[in-house]
Amino acid sequence: MASVIGDILALALGIAISPIPIIAAILMLLSPKAKGTSVGFLIGWVLGIVVAVVLFTLLSTIIPEQDADASKPIAGVIKILLGAGLLFLALRQWRSRPKPGEEGALPKWMAAIDTMTTGRGLMLGFLLSAVNPKNLLMAAGAGVIIGTGGLNGSEITLVIVIFTLIAACSVAIPVIAYLLAAKRMAAPLESHRVWLMQNNATVMAVLLLVIGVVVIGKGIGSF
Repeated sequence: MASVIGDILALALGIAISPIPIIAAILMLLSPKAKGTSVGFLIGWVLGIVVAVVLFTLLSTIIPEQDADASKPIAGVIKILLGAGLLFLALRQWRSRPKPGEEGALPKWMAAIDTMTTGRGLMLGFLLSAVNPKNLLMAAGAGVIIGTGGLNGSEITLVIVIFTLIAACSVAIPVIAYLLAAKRMAAPLESHRVWLMQNNATVMAVLLLVIGVVVIGKGIGSF
């Protein structure tokens, strides 16, 4: 189980460090309906991570079982394809980064965050974690690793819980901190929002590049 946890850590961190969901959470915390929308967003974010990882873990159990020391070509091919997808997204992110002196652009839907309800916040969190291509690829990679790791039911559950806690922490920490100390968190949240907005594409490009290479390496090692 320890080796499986080690293999999924980079993927969990990849989801956790995704700037767009963090910026969305911060904007919600700075909005008039901060508590309701941010809590809804956090619930949706966690739920989406769990659904995606569990789904791909279950799908990976279709892969025929093999001896632990034998090669696993099917799982290897899947990991290589997932890694290649992450590298493609890394290239797209790098090309979309703002030029020197240019202000970073954010998705147009973020303009509607001030008027969001709790239900819409929950739905947005779910979509960003379970449907967003970058996070979906990382959740798929984690699911394949967990499902082909030769773990029993309780071990799979524990690994998924660990993955979810790590992947969700970047949204959970600011939301929980705001609920505990709203006034003190306003200035730090604003400064982090500005930095993430400007460096969103660069951060994601480097992150996806590193994780993509790691996943491809794991895939090659499966042969």
